[in-house]
Amino acid sequence: MNGSAYDTSENADDSACLFGRVLDGSGGGRPLSWEDAQDWSPETDGETLWLHLDRTKPDAVTWLRDKLRLPEATIEVLVSNETRPRAFREDDALITILRGINFNEGAAPEDMIAMQVWADAHRVVTLRRRRLQTPRDVLATIEDGRGPKTAGDLVAEIVELMAAKMSRAIVSMNERIDRLEETDPSSDIEGKLDEISGIRRNCLALQRFMSPQHEALTQISRDPPAFMSEENQKDVREAIDRLRRYLDDLNVSKESALVIQDDLNNRATNESNRTMYMLSIVAAIFLPLGFITGLLGINVGGMPGVDSELGFSVTIILLIVLLAVQLYIFRKLKWL
Repeated sequence: MNGSAYDTSENADDSACLFGRVLDGSGGGRPLSWEDAQDWSPETDGETLWLHLDRTKPDAVTWLRDKLRLPEATIEVLVSNETRPRAFREDDALITILRGINFNEGAAPEDMIAMQVWADAHRVVTLRRRRLQTPRDVLATIEDGRGPKTAGDLVAEIVELMAAKMSRAIVSMNERIDRLEETDPSSDIEGKLDEISGIRRNCLALQRFMSPQHEALTQISRDPPAFMSEENQKDVREAIDRLRRYLDDLNVSKESALVIQDDLNNRATNESNRTMYMLSIVAAIFLPLGFITGLLGINVGGMPGVDSELGFSVTIILLIVLLAVQLYIFRKLKWL
């Protein structure tokens, strides 16, 4: 472990530890290697261990079982791919699963990344499978000497940051909806309908995890562990309120997208109906004309005007008169 301040996608030594820090109780912290973390214990009351682990590595499970001596059921929660947000207490420890926005390059923000957290008064263990921005942001504050001071501060800051970062995805969707509302509704209807369908799918994907995350944070607030101070609990409550607002915003975004989608569908339907109506009028106009010309074109004896030099001219005049009568009747009936 090289003590880098930032989470990396892979470790040179292929260990489970992405980074480790020992919080000094004053906002800073010193790096801790994976080897030193194996049997770590606080030297002073103010120290807190934070380990950020890759849960896909086998030695993460081994450490949780042999060093933290966690029950198998708890280990399964911490390393499982079943990552629906939830939270529960286990003696004096807090176990929670949270979801954060995916800001990795080329990823969709609604493809939220899971992070499991185990915490007691002196140790916080965060585990992830894919790269997540929030732990690196918290780590940067520790490197600057203005980070969390206790285990409760660390958990509360992680919760707050993960909730705050969700606003970027929601604001981005709202901006897309605003652009759709401002553009000419009659242009590129098909493309706009595709974009709106994507927005609605994104809203549903975010709600899929944000709703249970709201419930998980509510559970933490309802039954906080002893190591979380009143200030930490207040921060969690603020994160709950923030998530509630985001969920309301998502509902508004879905409704706005639905209104635009209905309007575009109605416009497309009206345009199609108008086209079909005009085709029907044209067919109605030419149906009798076609019938007459077809009747006159049959090759049987006795057809009137066959031997007359004026037969064709008379036929054309009669057809024009018939066309004029039809147009007059259609206008009277307000079909035109």
